[in-house]
Amino acid sequence: MINVKGKWALITGASRGLGNQIALFMAKEGCHLILHSRRLENTNDIAQKCLSFGIKVHQVEGELSDETAINHLLSAIDALKVDVEIIFNNAGMQVAYRNNYYDTPVSDYTTSFMINTIAPMMICYHFVPKMLDNGFGRIINTTSDIDLEPEQAGYSASKAALEKVTRDLESKTKDQNVLLTLTNPSWCRTDLGGEYAPNDPESTLPGLALGAFIENSIGGIVIHAQDFKGLTLEQAYDKLVNDSAL
Repeated sequence: MINVKGKWALITGASRGLGNQIALFMAKEGCHLILHSRRLENTNDIAQKCLSFGIKVHQVEGELSDETAINHLLSAIDALKVDVEIIFNNAGMQVAYRNNYYDTPVSDYTTSFMINTIAPMMICYHFVPKMLDNGFGRIINTTSDIDLEPEQAGYSASKAALEKVTRDLESKTKDQNVLLTLTNPSWCRTDLGGEYAPNDPESTLPGLALGAFIENSIGGIVIHAQDFKGLTLEQAYDKLVNDSAL
């Protein structure tokens, strides 16, 4: 299992929900953090909590629905002069639930794909070459288990696309110690998931973070976070290794 102490991790959508949970978990493991949100002030609270674990924290802002804003975000991260070794592409958007799905507007697709597929892949394309040069990298892209619901077509299609391009890219990097995985938190009570979701955000850990700790033998897989509910990180890692060997 990889020791992440002293490594730098970028977490998108860190201001609330699952991003908050990931940030605290990684901070407890001694990982330095770059916390992203739409506005710098949105991560002030979580940054202070993470700093209490004796790590370093940077805050960055950027709107992931806009290509120019994403490029500015990437430039801002580069300006920090740190090696980004771990990335949690956690940020996502569910634009609408369409009961009359035959009237689904084109914008549901364009917005969903920009935020849920294109933005995380722009981040991957920016940092993967640097990871390859350094001989190490771990990227965790967040997917979804929504299926057979045309009411959420834009969201589910964008996540399916993210799965495809993540696996495609990982096939080129896995032999060079740069591993990409997908993580599925399932339906959680967050701002995105709503109050009727069956799972607490806390139930997603340590599963959501496992991709940061994997060794070379594991990559390109979907990690279902709820499968590891209630386990320690060490127990979850052992389970992941055993399950992957089946």
